[in-house]
Amino acid sequence: MRPSERAQLAMALEVCAGPKPGNVDRCHDYEDTRLEHFIASAIFVKPALERAEAGDGGVGELIRDAVRLASVHAGGNTHFGAYILLFPLLLGGDIPGAMRVIRATTVDDAVFFYEAFGLTQVRAHPTDDLDVNDPASVARIREEGMTLADIIAYSAPRDLVCREWTEGYPRTRRAADMLLSAPSAKAAIPAAFIGLLAAEPDTFIAKKLGDAVAQETTAKARAVRDGTFGIDAFDAWCHEQGANPGSTADIIIAAIYVALGEGWNWES
Repeated sequence: MRPSERAQLAMALEVCAGPKPGNVDRCHDYEDTRLEHFIASAIFVKPALERAEAGDGGVGELIRDAVRLASVHAGGNTHFGAYILLFPLLLGGDIPGAMRVIRATTVDDAVFFYEAFGLTQVRAHPTDDLDVNDPASVARIREEGMTLADIIAYSAPRDLVCREWTEGYPRTRRAADMLLSAPSAKAAIPAAFIGLLAAEPDTFIAKKLGDAVAQETTAKARAVRDGTFGIDAFDAWCHEQGANPGSTADIIIAAIYVALGEGWNWES
């Protein structure tokens, strides 16, 4: 299987797996975003994935092109965080290679990334002072020579996906190992999802609903992991709260991609 195909399959497998409390899966849609929108994005993004596989383009440009390609439906942004994780992996070949790609990012990558960010409805932290809708932000990036790695590092304290860049993909690696060691592929993705969510609060929830809800979500995920709270009850609670662990889902996609490259049999 080609790397670009692995990336598409990773996006499809993640959204089809369930139960994944709070997130879109085969049993749950949101009012404006359905499972079909996630699958459509995974299909339409193929040209950008193939460019990355061929080493054609920088990370920032590829993320921007991926967002544009996947913006052909009314379901909104579905995979922005996943693109941040996947494109270094595609360009670098594996996690160590991805880190080399990240360290080599440029100011142009940062500018392209800001163009991509402006095309999405991704939640920004209210204290961020590099506003994607303000042309002065791009001017500041160029004046200060900020690379995409610098931009991501700036956001890392408040964003799990960005921390993967700064810390060397530890959560991706941990979740990939969970998949590779699981006896059943069907149950492996939800188990890895709960495992990551139980380990630390999801920053997408924190941006949307505040730190207290994000921490309560993690506490309930720990109870599910430990067998003291049912996953269906947790799922219902998440949907009642509007707590969707989107950052955790993005990392799971990267983990599936890595595991597939290391021989994980998703059909087992």
